[in-house]
Amino acid sequence: MSNGFVHLHLHSEFSLIDGMVRVKPLVQAAAARGMPAVAVTDQGNLFGMVKFYRAALDAGVKPIIGADLRIGDDRREGHHNLTFLCMDDTGYANLTRLITASYLQGQDAAGLPIVKREWIDQWHAGLIVLSGGARGDVGEALVAGDGALARERLAFWQSRFGDRYYLELQRTQRPGDEDHVHAAVALAAETASPVVASNDVRFIDKDDFEAHEARVCIHQGRILHEQSRPRDYSEAQYLKDAESMQALFEDIPEAIDNTLAIARRCNLSLTLGQNALPDFPVPAGTTIDGLLREQARAGLAQRIERLGTPGGDEADYWARLDHELDVITQMGFPGYFLIVADFIRWAKDQDIPVGPGRGSGAGSLVAYALDITDLDPLRYDLLFERFLNPERVSMPDFDVDFCMEKRDRVIDYVADHYGREKVSQIATHGTMAARAVVRDVGRVLGHGYGYVDRIAKLIPFELGMTLDKALAQEADLRELQSQDEDVAVLLELAGRLEGLSRNVGKHAGGVVIAPSDLTDFAPLYCEPGGGGLATQFDKDDVEAVGLVKFDFLGLRTLTIIDWTVKAVNELRGRAVRMRWISPPSRLTMLRCSSGSRNARPRRCFSWNRAG
Repeated sequence: MSNGFVHLHLHSEFSLIDGMVRVKPLVQAAAARGMPAVAVTDQGNLFGMVKFYRAALDAGVKPIIGADLRIGDDRREGHHNLTFLCMDDTGYANLTRLITASYLQGQDAAGLPIVKREWIDQWHAGLIVLSGGARGDVGEALVAGDGALARERLAFWQSRFGDRYYLELQRTQRPGDEDHVHAAVALAAETASPVVASNDVRFIDKDDFEAHEARVCIHQGRILHEQSRPRDYSEAQYLKDAESMQALFEDIPEAIDNTLAIARRCNLSLTLGQNALPDFPVPAGTTIDGLLREQARAGLAQRIERLGTPGGDEADYWARLDHELDVITQMGFPGYFLIVADFIRWAKDQDIPVGPGRGSGAGSLVAYALDITDLDPLRYDLLFERFLNPERVSMPDFDVDFCMEKRDRVIDYVADHYGREKVSQIATHGTMAARAVVRDVGRVLGHGYGYVDRIAKLIPFELGMTLDKALAQEADLRELQSQDEDVAVLLELAGRLEGLSRNVGKHAGGVVIAPSDLTDFAPLYCEPGGGGLATQFDKDDVEAVGLVKFDFLGLRTLTIIDWTVKAVNELRGRAVRMRWISPPSRLTMLRCSSGSRNARPRRCFSWNRAG
């Protein structure tokens, strides 16, 4: 890093408001342009951190982890954006806490996550801060000509961060940039403060500007060519190469040199791929391996006593059980089985319907013995090795179905049992799919609904459909593209945005249970109002950082069966219990009447066990 330039202020597609930089093309472009490092500093989140970290290392580029945070001042001042960069593990832990607190405790009336200044007093170690240019609190005061306020604000940050606070200089052709640069350089000379150059990157190539503006308009609900809409970005905010940035700041070379100095100071190293299972409470004098063996053997003995051994000799069952237990303990997963068995047992005790088991987990006799599943794997020749195999090390993964209405009660039990600070759901991202992005782009271009609808309906409604596939398959769409220039422009612009992250949701069934506070592993996100707590990492990334995912799936079929059984009990006046029969039985519901066409039907239910 003896020469060149490093981009330290950049929004990826996970800045859902204004970023359209995709992670893999970013690191490929940085490598192609000879950049030794690059930072991703998304707006108030670390959604894409793990993906960026992995992709950057694969491309031979040093990843710098950070985020743009809205810092809340008093009501007179509102809030301002500053960029925080992680120097080390301590900095990452503190950034994670600041981001989590901004969602859980700092959301304003509009749902924007705000970091309160008093939190910074506690969580500032290991972080480098860039001032935010003309749009930061110091910069805003400088542009307004209030030098005293700028010095006061600068003193606040320097008292916390010292030489880890940099006055950020930007020349992005936006109003106030140049005035700010001159004032900031003067302030830096007066106070011996370091300066650093950034380009506040929002897209990779210059010709992506119009697509970026379309993304902003989609979020704002604006029309692209609307004269009155805010224009907060410029076409200069692309991933410029080192030579361009050096030429841009040739009068302030130290601002370029300091990008390299900061990159050298940022040395966060993430540990990925090491599982951190939550602790399962074990009685004194017992090991977790011993507890699993004890419960599994007792459970299998009860199964055999009640149902026999339809899959072979009893000796075959015990031999299979011992083999599975050896593999489970060897791979370090006894806690996982005990945790799943515990919350399933609790659900059944609370009269919450639980599915009989599906997927590769149904091949485990240990799971059958622990009442995790209700399928005898020996009877149906189901292989345990499809679920766990020492030669292909991966976390076990039971897909557990619960009654859709009562699923949340089981999650609440787990949160109460292990600690609410250790349990959450998992974030997922909706993307701009082919049909939806055509409709969005058509709207921001100002086309009428009927016009856009006609184009969108030519795109086949199929899983995994893309605009390229649609054009290859649909002759009418190709013809429309070639004959109508407006359609061609719409499809070209939509193609640039297709696949970008659009919104944040929650995984349908994934829940993580951590051995300590979740913020030791990942930042948290929640919906406005404090509901819907979730990790900011998606299901693949939470497993990469070591968290263990448990699937709590809500199944409507179980709910309907539960309603049906209750209706039977009500009508017949005696208890009917739902249980799983092998081969699975079929529940038949009949509608019977008294024979008259106008008579009120009465409901009759019967169990049909015929295969």
